[in-house]
Amino acid sequence: MKSLLSLALLAALSAGPAYAACTYPKAPDKVPDGNTATLQDMLDSQKAVKQFDAEVTSYQGCLEAEHKAALAADATLTEEQKAERAKIVAQKHNAAADDAQAAADKLNAQIRVYKEKNKK
Repeated sequence: MKSLLSLALLAALSAGPAYAACTYPKAPDKVPDGNTATLQDMLDSQKAVKQFDAEVTSYQGCLEAEHKAALAADATLTEEQKAERAKIVAQKHNAAADDAQAAADKLNAQIRVYKEKNKK
């Protein structure tokens, strides 16, 4: 009886993390002010935003793979449950894309300020 309970507990614990293994990337801390930033500040920020975008893309791929694996592992899910899981994955996917776009938009606005200030 104890071994059956232990196996059930082990199965329950191992199933949970499999659906929550993707780590949301950390957005860049800040974008420099184009009025006061140096060229190196702007380049460093651009690099950080590009890295964040790449990490978001990786995160989105992880979400998709995790979702497919979870569906394959649980044949007892109803169509409604599958649709709900797909909806949650789509919301996470879209939120990550929105965050990446917001970071890029902030940087681009400051690049325009920087370029205007440093016209030659």
